[in-house]
Amino acid sequence: MTLLAINSFGLKLAQPIGDVLTTRKITFLAFDAKNTDLPSELSACEQFVCSNKYLEAVGGLEKFVEICRGFKIKNITVIDEKADSFSVNTELGGKLVHVSLPKSTSDISPAQNYGLQIIASMIASENHVAVGDESSLTMLRLAKKVAETDVTVFINGPTGTGKEVLARFVHNNSSRSDNPFIAINCAAIPENMLEAILFGHEKGAFTGASTSNKGIFRAADTGTLLLDEISEMPLSLQAKLLRALQEKSVTPIGSNDDIAVDVRVLATTNRDIPSEVRAGNFREDLYYRLNVFPLNTISLCERADDIIPISTVLLQRHCKTAAELPWLDESAVKALTDYEWPGNVRELENVLQRALVLHENGCITKSDILTDILSTTMQSRVDQDTRLSEVG
Repeated sequence: MTLLAINSFGLKLAQPIGDVLTTRKITFLAFDAKNTDLPSELSACEQFVCSNKYLEAVGGLEKFVEICRGFKIKNITVIDEKADSFSVNTELGGKLVHVSLPKSTSDISPAQNYGLQIIASMIASENHVAVGDESSLTMLRLAKKVAETDVTVFINGPTGTGKEVLARFVHNNSSRSDNPFIAINCAAIPENMLEAILFGHEKGAFTGASTSNKGIFRAADTGTLLLDEISEMPLSLQAKLLRALQEKSVTPIGSNDDIAVDVRVLATTNRDIPSEVRAGNFREDLYYRLNVFPLNTISLCERADDIIPISTVLLQRHCKTAAELPWLDESAVKALTDYEWPGNVRELENVLQRALVLHENGCITKSDILTDILSTTMQSRVDQDTRLSEVG
């Protein structure tokens, strides 16, 4: 089912927006209509994107809304791409969004065109992955292909590079997408609790087990289970996990009964697992059982064209309403894309949250972009000035 429709009448950005949506693996209905004669396929869509010129062509806002209601459209985005400044205004309880974009510079690449990317993020589904770099596009194509199967996927990459986001993308594009997606961080749970959490336990199986618990394997039945940072799992439990994967069943603590489970397992790690195997820290047989289809994420500094697309999603996440979304001016875009991001996406999120606090007049500029390194340097200067003033 196509959930998004774009009318290109009076909208020069229609094709670029469509290109960005395509890179993000989002399907949409595209057409060019200057009157009320709209394609019947529109009735299968939940969101309608058009220009302010189309709104005027059909007789104004009231008539336009009436047309959309006839097709049972739930959300409408109207774009003015020749405004003096950026703004987002909503009507009808947020169901109708007016976006004004300043005239864009033609030589800006799509991946660094904030106006284009923020529109794409606003109209895309919540579960999409925002990318612009060719390496990430290749990764998504692979992930989309493996999502259509039911094989185990092992995702390896540095901390903060979006391994869980990629895992959710695999789940959302699989036949299990309507079923549970459950993620567990193997490094965050005490060793003596991890087995019970994974496989469940019976009442009275151990001290404190006042009730039974089915465990996350059974909770994820018919869906997807993500074992995050699996390299931190103790060796003693790795053997039990291997058995569960091979037998497709679990045995709760305190029970002698095997319970069948239908779970697709995805795993992530930030370690070099072959080295961990050689060091005796990770079972070789479990590694080969998990590593059916490997995917590797890379540092953000190696995929600079992802920075602005990801930034639009992060800004949306931390703004309560669409009307609060700020504009990123060229100096801010350059500051973000020039920085090396040692903390990857997590650091980028921190920096953008700071910018949301510091920015004024609805615009984020270079002066609002305080990276962790710059923030530390500024704090050191403040501390030094304080000490000097005390001495003086």
